[in-house]
Amino acid sequence: MSERRTIAGMAAPLPISNLDTDQIMPKQFLRGIDKVGLAKGLLFDLRFDAAGQARSDFVLNRPEYAGCRILIGGENFGCGSSREHAVWGLLQYGIQAVVAPSFGEIFYSNSMNNQLLLAPVPQAAVDKLLADVGHPMTSWVTIDIEECSVRSRNHLVQFCLSARHQRMFLDGLDVVGASLSYQETIAAFARAHWARQPWLRAVAATTRKRLNHA
Repeated sequence: MSERRTIAGMAAPLPISNLDTDQIMPKQFLRGIDKVGLAKGLLFDLRFDAAGQARSDFVLNRPEYAGCRILIGGENFGCGSSREHAVWGLLQYGIQAVVAPSFGEIFYSNSMNNQLLLAPVPQAAVDKLLADVGHPMTSWVTIDIEECSVRSRNHLVQFCLSARHQRMFLDGLDVVGASLSYQETIAAFARAHWARQPWLRAVAATTRKRLNHA
């Protein structure tokens, strides 16, 4: 992953309250054993009708919002089950950030750990952003990760981001990469631990060896 200071691009309005992860990624797309092909399932029942035809009135199917990178959502975005596929599907579709008044707790953690930026801002600020992105001609939004700000054509709003999550985005790290950045510190702790308590090392193997010779 590469370092990022900003996320910028067309934003699409999706002001649906309590949009849950089952809607974001329906169950029929959870059958695979890897992450491949999840973009197809993103918001499937909202994007397509029962016959599998695209709903022309849904925002992500409108040609003027093609290639959008940011969603402006409703409160409690990503509530429901803990399926991480919802995050993977958003990323595969090309969504890099979601701005909303609030998020499901597990969805928030899954998103931030996978480099999908979630920016919680007050409802009044979301309404202002929606007023801009509701028209394709004024839908460009820039999110500054260093300044924790969201700028649309006519509005600038701030959001909160923990120091850990901010560092992960600025350094281009997901949760695995962030953990690996402490690899030497972890190794040093392990060496000191075994030096202080060598009798605890390989205790299972030692016990099994003794039992085999009993």
